[in-house]
Amino acid sequence: MKIAFACDHGGFVAKEPLLKHLKEEGYEILDFGTNSAESCNYPEFAFKASEAVASKQADKGILICSSGEGVSICANKVKGIRCGIGYNYTVSDLIVEHNHCNMIAFGAKYMSIDDIIKRTDIFLNAVEATGRHQTRVDMITDYEDKHIR
Repeated sequence: MKIAFACDHGGFVAKEPLLKHLKEEGYEILDFGTNSAESCNYPEFAFKASEAVASKQADKGILICSSGEGVSICANKVKGIRCGIGYNYTVSDLIVEHNHCNMIAFGAKYMSIDDIIKRTDIFLNAVEATGRHQTRVDMITDYEDKHIR
């Protein structure tokens, strides 16, 4: 599985430990930066990773900033992306099961690196539910197809 990854300076602290873990698990990583803790503009990196997932260059995506909010907002502006914030273990599964999210965001300032790694594993192993959840995801996709270029 190919994973698109991006972070800003606020998420940089979690980058190396997370990417090391993912590589050890056998994932291929497309790293869209940033590459330092120097202040930068998170949309620049979040959009690149999101576009990679939307265009199927990557299967899933992971974004990290200080709160997770900014990068999540960016991701959700890209047609074909559904990104949720993995703020606990249960939600890291449910965003895939119920919402069929293909990207997850984390707030490094409010989560430990160990929690980010565990929540990433949960997200990557979660299974999309069908039935009423598929109906809801289809409604979102239909709206997106009609209203977003």
